[in-house]
Amino acid sequence: MNELGDFLKSRRARVSPEDVGLRTYGGRRRVAGLRREELAQLAGMSADYYTRLEQGRGGGVSEEVLASIAGVLGLDDDERAYLFDLARPRKPGRRAHREVAAPLRFLLEAAEGVPAYVIDHRMQMLAWNRLASALILDFGAVPEEGRDWGRLCFLDERTKEIFPDWERKARAAVAVLRLNAARYPDDPRLAALVGELSMKSELFRRWWADHNVQEKTKGTMRFRNPVVGELTLHFQTFAVVGAADQVLVTYAAEPGSDSETALRLLASWTLTERLSPQGEHHQDEDDHDARVGDRAEP
Repeated sequence: MNELGDFLKSRRARVSPEDVGLRTYGGRRRVAGLRREELAQLAGMSADYYTRLEQGRGGGVSEEVLASIAGVLGLDDDERAYLFDLARPRKPGRRAHREVAAPLRFLLEAAEGVPAYVIDHRMQMLAWNRLASALILDFGAVPEEGRDWGRLCFLDERTKEIFPDWERKARAAVAVLRLNAARYPDDPRLAALVGELSMKSELFRRWWADHNVQEKTKGTMRFRNPVVGELTLHFQTFAVVGAADQVLVTYAAEPGSDSETALRLLASWTLTERLSPQGEHHQDEDDHDARVGDRAEP
């Protein structure tokens, strides 16, 4: 597979000659978007060199060349980072962490009014608090091998009920996985996940072929909850220092909104569910505030 070439072709196809100030003189063009020689000309390199690069024979391409190509193609920040990861793979040695540090677990447990969870670069759910489970899904009841957003979105029909904007959520999952596939090219579990989803979901396979990439750091998400109904929450992600592949995801409602009222009701309901009729905490280990994955992988 030539991921770099496929990505460049997909991005050439969406840029017309007119977009970059080139004149066309009639006649039917055989390719959509820019031709290789046109992109090479605009990027200040020979057509032969660009062709070799797109065919995966470019060797040690410089940052200057990549930046020039990215500029011509109008890549956004996420696409630019993806291009650099594909063309200049990082040295092996990135370590995947599946153990969530104790202080972060304490934070999850203390944040009773904030749905929050921790995922890794495979979008695997590593830890979460009660309110996240109450809002979204009982993650503890999901087998560990299916507890990631890729499999949840494409292989678990419940997510179509949970997310009114399911397609947006699912497309975002594909875009994040593709971005991380370039960052962690030597991760066999990530490659196996992509392979499984490609085999089991025609929709995932089609969206994966679009080569869209995106770093999800903030935005809004709509939920359909069986206890409080529909609500819209703002999400923000935070990189976990010391565990480069882990991300803390938090949700909050707009102050004064109906969603804030609904979230408070859900938090209150969750607290009530925690307690027995006598006011004592349930002792069932499966009802622990935050679930934590296994220890770090080698």
